Amino acid sequence: MTRRGAALELAVLGLLHDAPMHGYELRKQLIALLGWGRVLSYGTLYPCLKALTKSGYIIADPPTEPPSDPAEPRGRRNRIVYRLTAEGKERFAASMEDSGPTAWDDESFGVRFAFFGRTDSPTRMRILEGRRSRLEERLDHVRKSAARGRERADSYTLELQRHGLESVEREVKWLTELIDRERSAQNETKQADQ
Repeated sequence: MTRRGAALELAVLGLLHDAPMHGYELRKQLIALLGWGRVLSYGTLYPCLKALTKSGYIIADPPTEPPSDPAEPRGRRNRIVYRLTAEGKERFAASMEDSGPTAWDDESFGVRFAFFGRTDSPTRMRILEGRRSRLEERLDHVRKSAARGRERADSYTLELQRHGLESVEREVKWLTELIDRERSAQNETKQADQ
């Protein structure tokens, strides 16, 4: 499965963990979760739902009967409601415990972060520190590349590089603040337990 596919699977499982949803509502929630810059087509969502159903992680409840009230609008398709199975809950929990390098990637970090409330503090710390480390490496590489190509680049290329550097620097700063808060919370918990 691709990284993007794994991130989508995790997002679907996480959203269905909260409540059953039909495809249209699930797509709206996924777009909100994944961010305004991401477009999620039904051609991407429904194959994911089909695969999750086939794996036994979700169940597709049969569509409800058409409205018997003649005042109800016609032409609307009956919606299939998807809900998580016990195996799906276990899969979601196991996926959220994974704090290895794939959890730090651009594709999956945001999804994992959206569900951080369902993980323990040590897992959150490993993911936050791993993401920060990955971005610091990227920042170092981009700075070196920019320095080598500065004399050949035009003003627009330089501006784009500056924008990219500032974006990564902001995220590193934000991650550092989150890590500091998480450490403080861990220390408070340790002191309360003593």
